[in-house]
Amino acid sequence: MIDNDVSQSVVTLVAGLVTVVVVMAAGLAISHRQKKLTVVDTLWGLGFVAVAIVSVVSGDRGEGMPGPALLLLVLTGIWGIRLAAYLHRRNNGKAEDPRYQALADEDGRSFEQVALRRVFLPQGIAMFLVATPIMVGVNNEGSIGWLTLVGVLVWAVGFFFESVGDWQLATFKSNPENQGKLMDQGLWRYTRHPNYFGDAAVWTGLWLVAASSWAGVITVISPIAMTIFLTKVTGASLNEKGMKQSKPGYDEYVRRTSGFIPLPPKKA
Repeated sequence: MIDNDVSQSVVTLVAGLVTVVVVMAAGLAISHRQKKLTVVDTLWGLGFVAVAIVSVVSGDRGEGMPGPALLLLVLTGIWGIRLAAYLHRRNNGKAEDPRYQALADEDGRSFEQVALRRVFLPQGIAMFLVATPIMVGVNNEGSIGWLTLVGVLVWAVGFFFESVGDWQLATFKSNPENQGKLMDQGLWRYTRHPNYFGDAAVWTGLWLVAASSWAGVITVISPIAMTIFLTKVTGASLNEKGMKQSKPGYDEYVRRTSGFIPLPPKKA
């Protein structure tokens, strides 16, 4: 049984890798045509959905789809499609995201080189690492147990923070009276990055669903990598660098509000 799980995991990992390469190559082509790096944001969510579908199709489904595998497919689909739709609406028809513009300006190389080396290649590597619970977990043959249910609960908490946080921020920005103001309401009172915290929780939940097998346990690299990316690499660190320069009162907001994990705001 263990040997079969390992062999099936190798198959789905290879299939997932090919899917990531195809998705990122397509995104790179679109980015070159539009001369916009922001394209990768929409592809981020859709890429995971594609990996989940291909992993399920390429796996051994001789006796039907076990509960954990079905959950991984459904939960990834809900998360990925919601995120892609939100980011597409936010970015469509607008100028390059300031984070990507700053990256291109400071790099100094051609747009094509920046797109490949600084954006799509790193994002593709990150996508493959983060998606490992999906590629391995779809081969779990067990039934839904307590660990799977804990994983679904953690995923639900993360999805709530990410989706509600995005909605609250979009609503805040849509009001002309808030132009130039700092968003510190709703979930943003408890963490400076409810969407990033939610993202990390979502992938921790998906890992817990996959961890019903020993092969799935090893994919703990996924939530670890996602949390590092969100807090230290492409998420909070870049976002806060720009916010400190553009939003008055941001330093005070930092002093009273948790940087990642939701906590009651500190008194001034």
